[in-house]
Amino acid sequence: MTSRHHHATESSTPDDTGAGATAQAPLDFWDELYAAKPAVWSGRVNANLASVAGALTPGRALDLGCGEGGDAIWLAQQGWRVTGIDISTVAIERARAAAVDAGVDAALLDFATGDLETWSPDGELDLITASFFQSPVHLSRAEILRKAALMLAPGGHLLTVAHAGAPSWVQDSEHPAHLFVQPDREIAELARPAGAWETVIAESRTRDVTSPDGAPGTLEDSVVLLRRMG
Repeated sequence: MTSRHHHATESSTPDDTGAGATAQAPLDFWDELYAAKPAVWSGRVNANLASVAGALTPGRALDLGCGEGGDAIWLAQQGWRVTGIDISTVAIERARAAAVDAGVDAALLDFATGDLETWSPDGELDLITASFFQSPVHLSRAEILRKAALMLAPGGHLLTVAHAGAPSWVQDSEHPAHLFVQPDREIAELARPAGAWETVIAESRTRDVTSPDGAPGTLEDSVVLLRRMG
């Protein structure tokens, strides 16, 4: 089996290199996680994705590790023609049901199950998104993102939002720093040819959240937006 493509849980340890990952097959891990509860995610769009993608001209988009579909549904509601892909069949079934409940035009949104180490879209893309594309089981993260970037048309954008540090309510020692993604590391690992890509955004953003015990907390996100030059 190959890598998992989905948002890590807020309290999990993301592992984008495969080092230290659990031995469980990614498909089994994520299907079991989704099947264990009626919903894993809020169903709302990621705030950083909405902030950045909301300023772009809609076109054809791909959401890597779409999970239960919150980001992909939002993009379609903004006029993007979106494909959401995830390894979990349970997650994709929920994403399709959520799209119907949201009344999204079926011509603008499609969900598929697949392994991103082998799957590729039909035709070029204008936007590729990967929100919290980190995993406690094996994930060839950088390799998948580099491959995905080549699917972009000239002028297209790659947007990644990643956990940049442990939640404020978790001791740092519980989450080794090297497992998180910083903007400069993200750009270095994408290894795009000089002159062929423009770095539009590369920054860390702090957002207010509620911790599991109901107290105020914060999360730090790495936000990177690259534009493929013509």
